[in-house]
Amino acid sequence: MERNTPPLTVSSSGNRRGLFADNEPYAHGWLPTGGPHEIFYEECGNPDGKPCVILHGGPGGAVNPTMRRFFNPAKWRMALFDQRGCGKSRPNASLDDNTTWSLIEDLERLRVHLGVEKWTVFGGSWGSTLALAYAIKHPERVEALVLRGIFLLTQRELRWFYQDGASMLFPDAWARFCAPIPLAERGDMMSAYHKRLTHPDRRVQAEAAQAWSQWEGDTISIRGPEARPSKFNEIDFAIAFARIECHFFANGGFFTEDGWILNNIDKIRGIPGWIVQGRFDVVTPMDSAWSLKNAWPEANFDIVWDAGHASTEPGIVDGLVRATEAALRL
Repeated sequence: MERNTPPLTVSSSGNRRGLFADNEPYAHGWLPTGGPHEIFYEECGNPDGKPCVILHGGPGGAVNPTMRRFFNPAKWRMALFDQRGCGKSRPNASLDDNTTWSLIEDLERLRVHLGVEKWTVFGGSWGSTLALAYAIKHPERVEALVLRGIFLLTQRELRWFYQDGASMLFPDAWARFCAPIPLAERGDMMSAYHKRLTHPDRRVQAEAAQAWSQWEGDTISIRGPEARPSKFNEIDFAIAFARIECHFFANGGFFTEDGWILNNIDKIRGIPGWIVQGRFDVVTPMDSAWSLKNAWPEANFDIVWDAGHASTEPGIVDGLVRATEAALRL
């Protein structure tokens, strides 16, 4: 079957389309999972609109109002949820039964609860990982994928950000990240942090969590540490974020093999997709998005040459809004 390959787009910060106006959720609640977790979810936009689900990053992050502002509220029915242990979901910061596969089950649980047959799945960073994994497992439930800051959760990516790579671009921030870890343990920063973030003493967790979260916050934008989101300074958020993120990464995302997403990409080749990637993304470098595009040539690929990882950088906003507007026409 002949396939149409969309052109690669390279854009800059000129002539930017901004976010849609904020809109309050019209419904929210907690969804039981049959285990220790209850998942907080909310719906906003148009109850009769085109359904989509919006996945936050981390893992360990939480939903926020900006995430729903990439979608036209008059035309989309938006569902957002805090993943296990995150945000308003209960219990907070819990690692019990918290894996990629349990989150995929939660997505299906939420879809059925909301009475949605098929939806567009939107996610950035870890949200792109989860969106791709969900689509591979349930391609019949995905109408389209809108992805940003592609993260395939491979050992190569983890080494780049947590051992040797990004450290050369942000040596000042890296020094702060290394500070809580004795010199003898710095050859395996992931293991050193995992030991502290799972320590029974909350004070030990807190010190490690603040440094872990600050490292990501300092590198999230091409503007550097000055652009660090204020939420990374909140201790409860930092502990949940760092504990869950390190838990997933120390376990290789719970995938059965390194490179699982690209190895199974044929399962989603028929799903329309949009990829928006900052050229100077340090957290999830463009090589992963490039590899995904090569494996999934049907996807639209927008490289924003003057952007990093943050979803709120002007070029990323423009690319995501254009993508969600295009997805409406499917």
